[in-house]
Amino acid sequence: MEILLINDDGIYRPGLLKLANVVQRLGRVVLVAPDHERSACGHGMTLRDPLRLKEVDVTGGFEAYEVNGLPTDCVNLALREFFPNGCDLLMSGINNGPNLGWDVTYSGTVAGAMEGAINGVPSYAISIAVFVEDSPIHYETAEQWLDENLEWLIGLKLPRYTFLNINVPNIAYLEIRGTRITRMGTRIYEDQIIRKVDPWGRLYYWQGGVIVMDEKEPGTDVHEVNEGFVSITPIKLDWTDHEAIVALKEELVKKQRGISKK
Repeated sequence: MEILLINDDGIYRPGLLKLANVVQRLGRVVLVAPDHERSACGHGMTLRDPLRLKEVDVTGGFEAYEVNGLPTDCVNLALREFFPNGCDLLMSGINNGPNLGWDVTYSGTVAGAMEGAINGVPSYAISIAVFVEDSPIHYETAEQWLDENLEWLIGLKLPRYTFLNINVPNIAYLEIRGTRITRMGTRIYEDQIIRKVDPWGRLYYWQGGVIVMDEKEPGTDVHEVNEGFVSITPIKLDWTDHEAIVALKEELVKKQRGISKK
């Protein structure tokens, strides 16, 4: 197999190397990642600046490159330069933080898997759901779960333009209660823009705020991860609200009829 691994945290992050340790048994592995952290960059793409690839040495001796760009850039450059005969698998992570609910729209980790799916590559994003800053990160839990489930995951027949978003609770592996297939939950921010004044009296702002999660929705990624389960959420690139189309068409017909009567 020809395998591309990316992240949004940087080429030297331990999660990326643990991911490489697991998947190397499947075939050739190439690591391509940003040259510094790009968290919350979403599905952005560099258009007005040149991109540069630099080969680097990483633990384990894997073929590895850093890019002065975003995760989406990493995917596109890697597919262009290192996989002339096609890529069989893309994995993005292991991210040191959750990518749950609507947060996937901000996530560079998820964006990398999204770009893989756009290019027709079976793609997976995997994250450790760390909720407390500076708490120990149980990379080994995600590593062991992936090691035991890798062949099952890559054997799944996903619809075209669908990828999987995986979140692993940040707990010891023996405490994991199982695995659940989930839908997106609700994860929003209260007081997202924080207004402050510096010592010189100048206004400045911090963006972030308090995360509000609805943990009472069974079947959602938010709920199941908080209950100690690994969540697997299939995400498709078609964001169209197909139910709304019907109602909107009816409203458009009403509008057009009203115009014709005048």
